[in-house]
Amino acid sequence: MNLKTIFYWVTTVAISLLMAFSAVTYFTNPEVVAGFQHLGFPDYFRVELGIAKILGAIVLIVPIIPSRIKEWAYAGFGITFISAAVAHSQSGDPIGMVIAPVVIFGILVSSYVLYQKTKV
Repeated sequence: MNLKTIFYWVTTVAISLLMAFSAVTYFTNPEVVAGFQHLGFPDYFRVELGIAKILGAIVLIVPIIPSRIKEWAYAGFGITFISAAVAHSQSGDPIGMVIAPVVIFGILVSSYVLYQKTKV
């Protein structure tokens, strides 16, 4: 296994675990419910986004999923991170709440670029 493949799996597993963990908190943590309300989102959006994050994490981590579907998961996660940064910025949240999704977006981009370089 070469270095690109190792870094691909490290970044991909990190993103997938982060998305799965955040999805679970969407369903179990009352503070997340309050956070969605603070941002002005309806409650059904929290549930919808939680389900999408679980599905996207599975798609990225399972090797036999077709490339086209993986690219949709990458795109969806990218939109999610950019939207999160904008939503936190516009809601007057602390800068850390704005920067965190941007940093995670960078990890996602790294995973995607390495995926493109390592796929056969």
